[in-house]
Amino acid sequence: MTIAPDRKALVTGGASGFGLEIARRLRAGGASVALVDLAEDRLARAKQELGTTTLTVVTDVRDPAAVRSAVEASASTFGGLDTLVISAGVIHIKPLEEVSESDWDLTLDVNLKGAFLVAQAAAPHLVASRRGRVVAISSDAGRRGFAWILAYVSSKFGLIGLVESLAVELAPEQVTVNCVCPVGCPSTGMGQEVLDWKVRRSNATPEQIMSVAANTNPLGRNATEADVADAVMFFVSDEASFLTGVALDVDGGAHLGWVFPGAGD
Repeated sequence: MTIAPDRKALVTGGASGFGLEIARRLRAGGASVALVDLAEDRLARAKQELGTTTLTVVTDVRDPAAVRSAVEASASTFGGLDTLVISAGVIHIKPLEEVSESDWDLTLDVNLKGAFLVAQAAAPHLVASRRGRVVAISSDAGRRGFAWILAYVSSKFGLIGLVESLAVELAPEQVTVNCVCPVGCPSTGMGQEVLDWKVRRSNATPEQIMSVAANTNPLGRNATEADVADAVMFFVSDEASFLTGVALDVDGGAHLGWVFPGAGD
């Protein structure tokens, strides 16, 4: 895959997980990178790893003014902005009767409203570049429903709709907008949160739970941060210039409905 070495990128949720791995790839490809995250300590560690020229901005993606400020700071520092990766996200795991309004609002505000706000703020710069790229991290939970994470599922379904709508609106300006839909990745912070919850609710070890999860897809392993970063970098690459409005399953074939032989024994 080939990305222009002078790409100017902003990554939300960039201090850890998928966002940080994507930032690593962008930096390795010669891009200027701004990391937007709420975790100041993790941003500091990311900056130390990626180099002092990496811009880090402590930002709550739910705050329109803060988002606009982060985007403008990035564009001003880099002399423009042509790449946006939307990776900020949260999850909570509760049955329907325990989900509070604040649970719902937080999840939808970070995962969906935050994506809208940063895309809206970045759009003028992406359009001006004439080679804009937007890639959002949705989820397999944006493809089908799951119990106990209904707000998360709703936000990720909505994110795919947002991506498709932006793709249509921005296509005349040569801006492509796509998303990836990974299955659970146990090495991310969110993946660890889900894994810990499963351990608390079962007598199984983390290793046993991860083995069961791996066997729910034909390729027989869990997703990694690298798998997701590979897909994102393809959408950013020159080779993907004719792809827009795509929601790509990064799930080892889990969407095919395959069941591991013997899983019900």
